[in-house]
Amino acid sequence: MDTGLLLLRLMVGLLIAGHGVQKVSHLLGGDGLAGGAEEFRRDGFRGGRLTAVAAGGSQIGSGLFLAAGLLTPLAAMAAMGVMTVAATVKLPHGLWVQQDGYEYPAVLVAVGAALALTGPGRWSLDQALGFGDWPLWIEGAAIVAGVGSGLLTRAVLHRPASAVGESWYARAAD
Repeated sequence: MDTGLLLLRLMVGLLIAGHGVQKVSHLLGGDGLAGGAEEFRRDGFRGGRLTAVAAGGSQIGSGLFLAAGLLTPLAAMAAMGVMTVAATVKLPHGLWVQQDGYEYPAVLVAVGAALALTGPGRWSLDQALGFGDWPLWIEGAAIVAGVGSGLLTRAVLHRPASAVGESWYARAAD
């Protein structure tokens, strides 16, 4: 079981972190911070660069913490939050990734929830530091807060379709 959790954490954590790196830089095939900001604008979000930095930073941090198995419920919470936002963006396209659907973000939300509940396993920094057994209430709160923060982010930062475009607010945020 511990080997499976290590493999899962490394794969998912590093992919999430890499996706964050792409949002804020030209590394790993990213379009840089300007490209990340433009992606959020196209998807109807306020904030431009600030939104891209917050999302990219959350992905980098949560991904690296998940990979290391450090503060696993909190890392899972942050990853679930960002991936919940991504799922809401892709929701109109349906489930399947071939149609740009929400399949992949939904899988990452589920993996985050599973890691919050199972813990990171024996080969983790949580275990090395004595944080191996998180109370169930922390694990549950992390799952609720992760998905809830993503939905709240969507509600606060997303503009209705008629307001999407070049607005004073969008220009001022950059």
